Amino acid sequence: MKRIAIDMDEVIADANLRFMDWYERDFGRRITLQEIHGKFFREVVSPEHREHTIKYLHTEGFFKDMAVIKDSQEVVYELSKKYEIFITTAAMEFPTSFIHKYEWLKQHFPFIPWTHMVFCGDKSIIHADYLIDDHSRHFKRFSGQGILFTSPHNVHEDWNPRVNSWKDVADLLL
Repeated sequence: MKRIAIDMDEVIADANLRFMDWYERDFGRRITLQEIHGKFFREVVSPEHREHTIKYLHTEGFFKDMAVIKDSQEVVYELSKKYEIFITTAAMEFPTSFIHKYEWLKQHFPFIPWTHMVFCGDKSIIHADYLIDDHSRHFKRFSGQGILFTSPHNVHEDWNPRVNSWKDVADLLL
């Protein structure tokens, strides 16, 4: 059975929405998806708010209860019937995220066993046929095929194959 490794943030969990919500909470201004098109969130906030916004990733609760990316649950479940699925997330970079990511996965993807949840730093350690991720930097040393999942920050990046939604993932791999 072939293996698929799947990133969490901006692939199955909507971190951009969390950034938008917290920024609006803290500064009273809603950043839109159109504003972050082709950019990272930190690039569009007011310069005096940038440092505060970057700290969100290291703040207790940032990764708790994120929204689920549309169609990810259904498609990952269907993929799990045909492939061995691993969730691979760079939780070590954000130590406060670990328990929240684990609980989020148990709640939203209960069919993924804990043995297939990989909290790591360098994803090149993952032995899989495919890696679905929103950061192509993870593909450089990955031995399988990287599949770029479109996110606002990577829309101008040239990578093939690229998927724009979980329906695209289904079309590619099911």
